[in-house]
Amino acid sequence: MEKLSCRRPLYPLAGVFAGIIILVVGLLLAKRTYGWCYLAGVWILFFLFGYYKACLAVIPFAAAMTGIFCLITYAVSKDAQATLSAAVRILAVCVAVIPGIGLKPSDLVSNLCSVKAPRSITLGMMIATSFFPLLVKETAQIREAMKTRGAGSIIKPTVFYRAFLLPLAVRLVNISDTLSLSVETRGFVVGDKNYTVYKTVKFKFKDAVFAILFTAGTVAAVVTI
Repeated sequence: MEKLSCRRPLYPLAGVFAGIIILVVGLLLAKRTYGWCYLAGVWILFFLFGYYKACLAVIPFAAAMTGIFCLITYAVSKDAQATLSAAVRILAVCVAVIPGIGLKPSDLVSNLCSVKAPRSITLGMMIATSFFPLLVKETAQIREAMKTRGAGSIIKPTVFYRAFLLPLAVRLVNISDTLSLSVETRGFVVGDKNYTVYKTVKFKFKDAVFAILFTAGTVAAVVTI
């Protein structure tokens, strides 16, 4: 995830809200022929504002998932319009996650602390953003260990249970303990305590330009519904 992060990301909360809006508007435009035009425009906007790594990274996943769901939808409904709607919905999800992929977890946590968000929300976001990258890393390590030991195909039930599922469960327990100790060591509490933010995140001119362009495009798309 760090390799896909943007060097100069947008204001973290603005990116999160933009992702939510993209998902909602994309679903509303799913039955419109120009729905994909809105998503393509937003993708280009993210690309121009420095999220090119995340934009390029979602293309293979979007192509694969769109192809799979379109084939299933057309096989069931035999309706081209329903197939197009399914494609737009999948693309909406793929475009909506771009600001999250290109965002550093530390920037999001700093932003939440700067705006005095409830500590329970900040703690939950910090654990969530730290857990999934660790989960991907641990899963990759287990797969490499299976290959090294010649465990065989993961499709086999016995191999999946003994060589993959059990080690993954143990590693997940260790990850949760490590995250809990890390949070406690850093003095992170849920109660009302005074705290300072080492690195504050400010709303910049770049964020204002993005907000104006994104809002204008979204309003234009919604008005034409």
